[in-house]
Amino acid sequence: MKGILRGAAVILIVAVILLVINAKLIEGGGSASKNSITVYNWGEYIDPDLLKQFTQETGIKVIYETFDSNEGMMAKIEQGGTAYDITMPSEYTIEMMKEKDLLLPIDYSKVPNVKNIDPYFLDLPFDPNNQFSLPYFWGTVGIAYNPTLLEGQTFERWDDLWDPSLKQDVILVDSARETIGMGLNSLGFSLNSTDLGQLRQATDKLKTLSPNVKAVIGDEVTPLMINGEAAVSLTWSGQAADMMYENEDIDYVVPEEGSNLWFDNMVIPRTSKNIEGAHAFINFMLDAEVAAQNADYVGYSTPNLAALDFMDPEVTGDERFYPDEETRNHLEVYRNLGLEMLGVYNELFLEFKMDMK
Repeated sequence: MKGILRGAAVILIVAVILLVINAKLIEGGGSASKNSITVYNWGEYIDPDLLKQFTQETGIKVIYETFDSNEGMMAKIEQGGTAYDITMPSEYTIEMMKEKDLLLPIDYSKVPNVKNIDPYFLDLPFDPNNQFSLPYFWGTVGIAYNPTLLEGQTFERWDDLWDPSLKQDVILVDSARETIGMGLNSLGFSLNSTDLGQLRQATDKLKTLSPNVKAVIGDEVTPLMINGEAAVSLTWSGQAADMMYENEDIDYVVPEEGSNLWFDNMVIPRTSKNIEGAHAFINFMLDAEVAAQNADYVGYSTPNLAALDFMDPEVTGDERFYPDEETRNHLEVYRNLGLEMLGVYNELFLEFKMDMK
């Protein structure tokens, strides 16, 4: 019996020691976490060579994962299964993550390269004083089109997508805010409308677009447009830039009724186990030459003012992708509408998609 008790005591002591060690590792990030960070980003949204460069310069290994929607990303971080150190949510999602206490504040003493950011992109309503986020990329939502497949047709207004000649020619992005937002804009309503009557009008109008809709998809639209298998698409500016790089016949426009001006920012989730490494990564990505290389690779517009000196003036001077401040002021930034209203948008978007079948 004494032997059994001694054995049990030894097991208990070992278990306590292991628990203490584990707690210390979690508290301090552990040796493994100090030598690595886990970055959670949109697909095709960083130059892979920069991840290698960051590791070479800092000794910190980057574990890289991707997501395809703000909502999916936030849900996974909220569940807490993986200790993400960096992620890149859009503006309205940052508001939601702040409300849910999912973010850690930025320590600006560790991010001196913030000086490179254009002040226009700082201190915006979704994160006053940039307490929790710093700009990564920005852009617009508009129409990519190939006039050689459309007998020279152009798209100054959203209503041009309803032209009967475009039967089975239009591709829409599989996203409620963008597609419902297009319907709202075409009627002169706000992208952030919470008026159920306006949302119903927008959805009903979208249903009349159904004969022209070829598909409602995601990233697959890029090769379809490049290969001439699609003629028109609702898309993001950077995605349009990729299309235009591969097919010079393609053009991009933001309709005159207005559209979305969006921002994706870098944040440190509360799950981070390597806060020092997270700050080092943010500071690295804000380096002027690094930001320029990343923008050249990704195709979206950089908010890094210093990076523009290292980029092709033909790119940075193209107002389709770097619209001037006056033009930007006519566009709308998505606001956090709350989970209930977001559910309404999703339900109406699903109703529209089901109506096409």
